[in-house]
Amino acid sequence: MLYIDPAACVDCGACVSACPVGAIAPDSRLDTKQLPFVEINASFYPERPADVKLPPTSKLAPVLPAPQVRARRQPLTVAIVGSGPAAMYAADELLTQQGVRVNVFEKLPTPYGLVRAGVAPDHQNTKRVTRLFDRVSRHRRFRFYLNVEVGKHLSHAELMAHHHAVLYAVGAPDDRRLDIDGMGLPGTGTATELVAWINGHPDFAGLPVDLSHERVVIVGNGNVALDVARLLTADPDALARTDIADHALRAFRKSAVREVVIAARRGPAHSAFTLPELIGLTCSSDVVLDAADRRRVIDALATASDPLVKRKLEILSTLGDGSAPATRPRIRLAYQLTPRRVLGQDRASAVEFTVTGTDDVHRLDAGLVLTSIGYRGKALRDLPFDEAAAVVPNDAGRVVDPSTQRPVTGAYVAGWIKRGPTGFIGTNKSCSLQTVAALVDDFNAGQLTDPVAKPSALDHLIGTRQPEVVDSGGWQAIDAAEIASGSREHRPRKKFTDIGDMLAVAATAPQQATPLGRRLLARLRASS
Repeated sequence: MLYIDPAACVDCGACVSACPVGAIAPDSRLDTKQLPFVEINASFYPERPADVKLPPTSKLAPVLPAPQVRARRQPLTVAIVGSGPAAMYAADELLTQQGVRVNVFEKLPTPYGLVRAGVAPDHQNTKRVTRLFDRVSRHRRFRFYLNVEVGKHLSHAELMAHHHAVLYAVGAPDDRRLDIDGMGLPGTGTATELVAWINGHPDFAGLPVDLSHERVVIVGNGNVALDVARLLTADPDALARTDIADHALRAFRKSAVREVVIAARRGPAHSAFTLPELIGLTCSSDVVLDAADRRRVIDALATASDPLVKRKLEILSTLGDGSAPATRPRIRLAYQLTPRRVLGQDRASAVEFTVTGTDDVHRLDAGLVLTSIGYRGKALRDLPFDEAAAVVPNDAGRVVDPSTQRPVTGAYVAGWIKRGPTGFIGTNKSCSLQTVAALVDDFNAGQLTDPVAKPSALDHLIGTRQPEVVDSGGWQAIDAAEIASGSREHRPRKKFTDIGDMLAVAATAPQQATPLGRRLLARLRASS
């Protein structure tokens, strides 16, 4: 959360115009659901006499000056692997420097990573950050190479031959798995896979999701768990006004789910979800606690000292007990439950827990069991990897060889593959800036090797390895087609969920009409 001190603020409006998703608003314009934040914001600051006015800059964080690229015979050229927030923020920082060229490589035909496939479809304001990314991608020294997978179509060494540096911003694509009996049965999965399915990610469009049972159990209570619970209990008519995938909307309209239980191993004071997410959930959904968990909340509230934890507990203490007849699907928060095994023969039918710290056994019938216990980075070909931390070892974004503790020349990381799965979309801005500053410093110090291949050779190499490459024009064609299709149904967009359909649309773009693009278009037309 961003706290703006009313004693220091001069109402210049700079923060409002700078925020790419319109998340900042004056207190006079907050709606009913946002009013709790007035009290939360006020409680963040110590009491001061009313006549004390602070200097406007006293609370401002220091701004890191933009790195300066020294003039050299060859301008700095950087390959960025991945196209999510960390990648696009890094590209934005690099392109502020004179002459720098940026090439972004993404294995899907569509960019922007978790903003497109991981943000819940009813959080359209959050997805508006793509407007900034679109502006970056239109820069004349920026190029997209979409539908190109590094490690498959191109190696790290080949990227280095065409660039001064390669910056990996590939996120943490794997889920942390729950190692108990029964996980792996049909009817079990992860919350992040379900969100990808809901968002129409092509790799998960065929995920078998069965919503025919009255209860879903989610193990873990972070923000993703709350997102999934909210979506599973939402009104399908409301979701129909978002960019939810059509297959998910059809399934939700037929859903028999009446309760989603979010089960946590620890107590209420250790809830992993953030305060804003809890407030949003309780304002939009029917959320309850049972009697035992209500007592746990009250006991934790009596000893809580951290202001944010205390505020979470205060909100939890106001929740109903679920005794009233349910008029719509509801969400139940459950605590002190350690998963023991998933029960079922041909598919999941229940989850067995022990009450944490005891031998008492608690069973919950469920037709769908999802885990939401975190993400894990994946090893990258030709780069070192820390298996324990599941990140690429690095120093301020410089990839480090763990055997020598020396930087790997020309290799950099940003985002979750750099720091682990922490923070939010905006956290990647400062993370990427730190990496870009290190990269530019190394370039200015003469520590990066100039590319040995001509710029035109990169297009030829990619064309021979992946003739179905999609450029910026191809992505713009996909984007425009999705928006146009969605507008006919009063939706922000209707996503393509099949890669073949994406490629067919991309091939019609004028910018894509290179010899490679024309061959692809001819092949698609011949097969249709």
